[in-house]
Amino acid sequence: MRDPGLQSLAQLENLCKQLYETTDTTTRLQAEKALVEFTNSPDCLSKCQLLLERGSSSYSQLLAATCLTKLVSRTNNPLPLEQRIDIRNYVLNYLATRPKLATFVTQALIQLYARITKLGWFDCQKDDYVFRNAITDVTRFLQDSVEYCIIGVTILSQLTNEINQADTTHPLTKHRKIASSFRDSSLFDIFTLSCNLLKQASGKNLNLNDESQHGLLMQLLKLTHSCLNFDFIGTSTDESSDDLCTVQIPTSWRSAFLDSSTLQLFFDLYHSIPPSFSPLVLSCLVQIASVRRSLFNNAERAKFLSHLVDGVKRILENPQSLSDPNNYHEFCRLLARLKSNYQLGELVKVENYPEVIRLIANFTVTSLQHWEFAPNSVHYLLSLWQRLAASVPYVKATEPHMLETYTPEVTKAYITSRLESVHIILRVLQLMNLTDSRLAQAGNEKLELAMLSFFEQFRKIYIGDQVQKSSKLYRRLSEVLGLSDETMVLSVFIGKIITNLKYWGRCEPITSKTLQLLNDLSIGYSSVRKLVKLSAVQFMLNNHTSEHFSFLGINNQSNLTDMRCRTTFYTALGRLLMVDLGEDEDQYEQFMLPLTAAFEAVAQMFSANSFNEQEAKRTLVGLVRDLRGIAFAFNAKTSFMMLFEWIYPSYMPILQRAIELWYHDPACTTPVLKLMAELVHNRSQRLQFDVSSPNGILLFRETSKMITMYGNRILTLGEVPKDQVYALKLKGISICFSMLKAALSGSYVNFGVFRLYGDDALDNALQTFIKLLLSIPHSDLLDYPKLSQSYYSLLEVLTQDHMNFIASLEPHVIMYILSSISEGLTALDTMVCTGCCSCLDHIVTYLFKQLSRSTKKRTTPLSQESDRFLHIMQQHPEMIQQMLSTVLNIIIFEDCRNQWSMSRPLLGLILLNEKYFSDLRNSIVNSQPPEKQQAMHLCFENLMEGIERNLLTKNRDRFTQNLSAFRREVNDSMKSSTYGVNSNDMMS
Repeated sequence: MRDPGLQSLAQLENLCKQLYETTDTTTRLQAEKALVEFTNSPDCLSKCQLLLERGSSSYSQLLAATCLTKLVSRTNNPLPLEQRIDIRNYVLNYLATRPKLATFVTQALIQLYARITKLGWFDCQKDDYVFRNAITDVTRFLQDSVEYCIIGVTILSQLTNEINQADTTHPLTKHRKIASSFRDSSLFDIFTLSCNLLKQASGKNLNLNDESQHGLLMQLLKLTHSCLNFDFIGTSTDESSDDLCTVQIPTSWRSAFLDSSTLQLFFDLYHSIPPSFSPLVLSCLVQIASVRRSLFNNAERAKFLSHLVDGVKRILENPQSLSDPNNYHEFCRLLARLKSNYQLGELVKVENYPEVIRLIANFTVTSLQHWEFAPNSVHYLLSLWQRLAASVPYVKATEPHMLETYTPEVTKAYITSRLESVHIILRVLQLMNLTDSRLAQAGNEKLELAMLSFFEQFRKIYIGDQVQKSSKLYRRLSEVLGLSDETMVLSVFIGKIITNLKYWGRCEPITSKTLQLLNDLSIGYSSVRKLVKLSAVQFMLNNHTSEHFSFLGINNQSNLTDMRCRTTFYTALGRLLMVDLGEDEDQYEQFMLPLTAAFEAVAQMFSANSFNEQEAKRTLVGLVRDLRGIAFAFNAKTSFMMLFEWIYPSYMPILQRAIELWYHDPACTTPVLKLMAELVHNRSQRLQFDVSSPNGILLFRETSKMITMYGNRILTLGEVPKDQVYALKLKGISICFSMLKAALSGSYVNFGVFRLYGDDALDNALQTFIKLLLSIPHSDLLDYPKLSQSYYSLLEVLTQDHMNFIASLEPHVIMYILSSISEGLTALDTMVCTGCCSCLDHIVTYLFKQLSRSTKKRTTPLSQESDRFLHIMQQHPEMIQQMLSTVLNIIIFEDCRNQWSMSRPLLGLILLNEKYFSDLRNSIVNSQPPEKQQAMHLCFENLMEGIERNLLTKNRDRFTQNLSAFRREVNDSMKSSTYGVNSNDMMS
């Protein structure tokens, strides 16, 4: 510790008081700085214990808990195991002996316990996983008073959330392993405990006037919801996919959902507790209603659905609590899940279906008539009816669905409610006119963002090629505002865009959304042709770098990041210019004049002996952002060739020079690399050179030169701090990977020419790729999504078209690549997983083909690369075998989202490892209950029925069909089993 005055606990407590209570900014900042020093001091651990033992302030206790959490979370120089065990035990004892702690202190200590437990999940002491005894740890709390019981339940709830939530400081792969282990070993026990406590609480006729019992009930509901909301298979779904969510409950949980009392518990709770608690109960019911269909057989699913519909009917018959907006919202979600997870043919067979569909229809009509009550909930009801109506042609059940009666009523209610709301929505444009007239004096950011949101929705509904023109709308607009057609409305839009750019240039959210609106308007075929005729748009095309648009950052020398809006702006301008341009080169040159002048200015700076580096960066960075926007918009051959001939060869050396000078500054290199990646992207087949033109090869040479220059220089940075590694290094590498992939797959270069004529451009690019790849730890490849996607996309192209290069690599490089494919097979990102399957298929196919050739008597021997590659694979069979095991594991035991992709490499893996596959099959069969082993054996027999020992397309297709039937049969067999199978143990 640098300041000896901090030795005193009294001074520490005083600093905490200043940090959390003072209103003086300077005092608070000084206290924060001093406490940061304390956190980083060597004796922080002992001082934290003293603060907890002797501190008289809740703030000092909070500081101690927070500091300890940081200490146990650090990745470099972690605390020893014994010390972490001591801290865990100390925290539990502290909570058990001090029931009157401030709520925020209790929460911080529980967070500390959860963090220690999660990060130490795989730590052993004398063959004992010492951090896996969570339920045992909280037992003493659960057996005490209500206050202690709340602490125990909160501990379990926080632990579940902590393990479910990935953090940025630790590898994603480690998080997934911990989450999977916790799911398999502890989560069901916690869920069962929570449900049992809820049953006990509801059975004792809760005293609803007792706040402590209120607190216990709330924590129990939060814990139950956390269990049901757990990311069971590592898909990490976000809120945007709410309607499509399926809860992937493990097979081992079947008993809880086959027992109707579990479902009944939550419906009973809903009717017996205050409305303030009901939203959590309904949230739990939403998750329960979303349990994957495959958890049940047909009879079990019908029974479960019947209980679910009965509960919904009971709520609809007693709708008093639905007057609470939160209850209403969750109940609408529950209704939507009835159709997203069950078929109409199953619903109509429910005993009370006629009454329930009538109640739902009445509820929907009433909701639509009062749409202003909870407008964000109505779309759940609409999605329910849309799915019901769409299912009618597929219903085979004889029971009447009655939708022909109720769907017209719902449709009429919706249309009527929309028409009645029109007079409220046309006021936005009137309000805009008023607020715009006052922008010179003052403006409201939130109001402006709300207007932009309105414009975006209006654009989607009333403007564009696929939109039905509404005569009623424009008649009303004409009456109120004099806007009689789409062109006049577009004029209003453009006027608002220019006004925002003029007055809100320093407000990034408004500028960004305004430019996005302009960009969206420039996409439609018919609307963009109307736009270019507007005088305001012509003004923008002719004055795109004038002082009027200084908001773009052209005059801002200190802040390069503000310029990112320029790409969006120039993309929109580029689309508008393309429509206006045709083949008029004079107009194109006129548009590019300011950009030409900027390039010439930068060229002069570079040629001088000394120059203003900051000025050069500012001008170059803004310029390449503009060009990238234009390049993205020019997706037609004529316009793109104009751009290509303008930039090459005149200005390409300037881009190369910028990379050479400022490789260490991502604010400069990122825009340049992104521009180059855009220029080599054969979007819409725009890169079509004449037969006699060398431009395709010359463009690839420039690409190779930039990748090689950037790659070799970025590797000289040395050790980069973990929190800066993506920004300083990995982001640029990721863009280089994308650039190389676009160039290799663009079909405008014959790569055989390079080796034929001794040109090393291709070899340099590929060798640089390998150098960059080897500088990246495996964990980083999967932890950073953009890097994952660019790497695996590039690898897919390399394994498809440049397998000879892969085969020529050193053994350790080949093993690195194979390991990355193996880990990518289980990635959360479906695109990455699918790409890995494709890479593996190409490698396995190449290996199988070379192996087949080596066993035949041929006049032409294997190439040196092929022979070496075969030798490496024969020396390390475990890598291919592990991937065979992984793919089979995913297909049998997980929610396989890309079964077709998985099937393609699997056949080759089996044919290359027939004995290993036989052993693996026997292991899986023997792990089944005795009565299921014969059925599982038959599944494997059927899988290989009619399959020959080759990888011809016909044979592959047959295997893919067999695999689909195999997975269905295996799931049916396991579903009817009395207990689940631990796939982790089986496949280890």
